[in-house]
Amino acid sequence: MCDFIMNDFEPSSAAAWKQKIQFELQGADYNKTLLTKTNEGITIKPFYHLDDFEKITIPSAEINPKICKKVVISNEKQANLEAIKAFRNGVNSLKFVADTIFNIDEVFRNLLNKNIEFHFQLNFLSEEFLLKLIEFLSNEMSYLNIDIIGNLAKTGNWYKNLNTDFKTIENLLQKNNSKFILSVNANIYQNAGANTVQQVAYALAHVNEYFTKFDANIASKIQFNFATGSNYFFEISKIRAFRYLYNLILSKYNTSANAQIYSEPSLRNKTLFHKITNTFRSNTEIESAVLGGSNTISNEFSSEELLQNNLLKNTQHIVKGTYYIEAITKQITEKALTIFKEIEKSGGFLSQLKEGTIQRKIKENAQKEQTQFESRTLVLVGANKFQNKITSLKEDVDKNLLQKKKARKTLIIPITTKRLSEKLELKKLKNEA
Repeated sequence: MCDFIMNDFEPSSAAAWKQKIQFELQGADYNKTLLTKTNEGITIKPFYHLDDFEKITIPSAEINPKICKKVVISNEKQANLEAIKAFRNGVNSLKFVADTIFNIDEVFRNLLNKNIEFHFQLNFLSEEFLLKLIEFLSNEMSYLNIDIIGNLAKTGNWYKNLNTDFKTIENLLQKNNSKFILSVNANIYQNAGANTVQQVAYALAHVNEYFTKFDANIASKIQFNFATGSNYFFEISKIRAFRYLYNLILSKYNTSANAQIYSEPSLRNKTLFHKITNTFRSNTEIESAVLGGSNTISNEFSSEELLQNNLLKNTQHIVKGTYYIEAITKQITEKALTIFKEIEKSGGFLSQLKEGTIQRKIKENAQKEQTQFESRTLVLVGANKFQNKITSLKEDVDKNLLQKKKARKTLIIPITTKRLSEKLELKKLKNEA
């Protein structure tokens, strides 16, 4: 039937489309009028056509990603109850966040042997505790997510010192050959203001430091953590570009591994007031993560109901043949690879962190976005445009975003989360006080 209908229409080439557009512009310059340059230096065209379509092969990802609930361990019994409730509500993945060692038996009571995927965000490094945790979860799918380089980037310090931290990782890798031990927390860069190209490049340079230290055969023990923002198609393309480049780099080491990607909504664009707007933003960010090919999706700021939507979970085939997404993916790939090569030529990621080069580049992009936010070129509904009146600070404030920053001595300049609306919100809070 489709062929029968389409046979009545002559195919039109990309050149014919462009010629028609130029005629309609009535002398206006095509490039200046219709081509858009993004902060990343990516060019967006007014149309995409099969004639100039260049497809790159992206390694396959999960069709039905896991749904993850974050549980903070401040009280083991409470954390256990929260985790059980999330599981009963349909969550099949849990991420436990802890600042100190905890009672493992209490936290995991009635949670084992239920096909739950366990993730960890441990803000400490204890080899003894980690070995106990690994042994306890020996029959479960678990991701320790230890990222000593990420900790240095985020806090400005090692857990103990460079040699001790790397030795701890080495011991854990040797004693636990089959477990996911390491992670690369690329969410740090997005939440601080890095653009999509920088995030991909820094994630690659970040993991390459681990390859240099331990060999690329550890690739099967690494999980990548990305934060997805609200630039819908760019965020889809970002994850796809990373998958492609990661595969490319591993091929240079004569090894292979399918990247395990954990995605969570960005903090960068979240607002302190009117929590519901954060939910709306997160919904599209979650869709981007799914369509990009993430293995596990955090439901932070969102709900289990959205993530359980089977239509959402089975729509990755939509990106196949979409010329716009393919074109953006290719541009992100090319630009990120250029940055990655520059970092490696300059001594590697750790070297550039110590020099402050990575921090400076992120800050430059973050400031560019901040200027766009303040001039309302970059719009956050409810923050810098269509602002809603605050009815009650207690009800309207998202307390999870109120982070107290402690001044401390650091080895390097830390890469810290910086929300676009912080300055504006501080002004509001002063006026309401």
